[in-house]
Amino acid sequence: MTLTAHDGMLFGIYPGGVAGDDTGGLAGGLPDDPALVSSALDRLQGRPGRPFLVRAYIGFDDATRLGEPHATAAPAAAAQHAIRGRRLDLVAQYQSPGGDVDGYCAFLRELVEQYGAVTSTLQVTEEPNVMSNPTLDGYYPAVHEAIVRGVSVVKARARELGYTNLRVGFNTTPLFGPATSFVTELTNLGGKDFISDLDYVGLDFFPDVFQPVDASDLPHSVAGLLRHHRDSVLAPSGLGHLPLHITEHGWPTGPERHPHRQAGVVETVVDVIAAQSKQLHLSGYTHFALRDADSAETGLFHQFGLTTDDYSPKPAFDTMKMLVERFSV
Repeated sequence: MTLTAHDGMLFGIYPGGVAGDDTGGLAGGLPDDPALVSSALDRLQGRPGRPFLVRAYIGFDDATRLGEPHATAAPAAAAQHAIRGRRLDLVAQYQSPGGDVDGYCAFLRELVEQYGAVTSTLQVTEEPNVMSNPTLDGYYPAVHEAIVRGVSVVKARARELGYTNLRVGFNTTPLFGPATSFVTELTNLGGKDFISDLDYVGLDFFPDVFQPVDASDLPHSVAGLLRHHRDSVLAPSGLGHLPLHITEHGWPTGPERHPHRQAGVVETVVDVIAAQSKQLHLSGYTHFALRDADSAETGLFHQFGLTTDDYSPKPAFDTMKMLVERFSV
């Protein structure tokens, strides 16, 4: 299914319970429960057959063995959730200390072969503009080359196998000042072929998480950030024609972070995205995450879930159900 901003929004969620933190470590407690994940996805999707993305992460590094199946890291066995109209939003991370772009491209070809039949979007690298954190792909050498070559490899293999609806893209975090050149560097390196092979650009953003935003200012702040990304990042790089997909957004509960505030933030952000979808060519929204990594821990990265770690819904779960019903494709 090829979607534009005029068709309604394509919703999705990361259903795992593991999250990276800002030190390069991982936050996680209980293992995922596939049956409870499936039940929660059914409720969020609202009805069978409604397009809905299941975000999953899979990684390449210098120890990755080619020529054999590749298991998703988070959630495990993600393809089991690509049913009843749901499809994967597969994130192929590039984490090669040796800068093995050839190996990464071979890995991507194998991912298309293995997962292409159940995948709607394949994201080449994760937050490649972030250079300071080893859980993110900008930390590793030759990441620009990995994106440019990787996008074209995915597109070519998808065409060869007849997966004409598999969309390929990359994402970043918000870019300001000199950092806005990151996307232009990619298009300068890849040229017209890279631009023509891209189907979308993703944005991970977490307003009022790492830098506080007053509740009354949140709608304006979100709208301004989206406009900035469209006008000052995508357009100057030659990618202004592409849909922008919100690939990660969330707001954690915890001490002094009330669950009802989480629900309010989610509703405000999605309302703004929906209101600006046509004007700013916004095609979709993926939430991070379905459940807490560890509800007993109070750190910022442990309680991003719409549910607690035992899948008990927080108020934001019902808010998300309502938003999917109101704005989805």
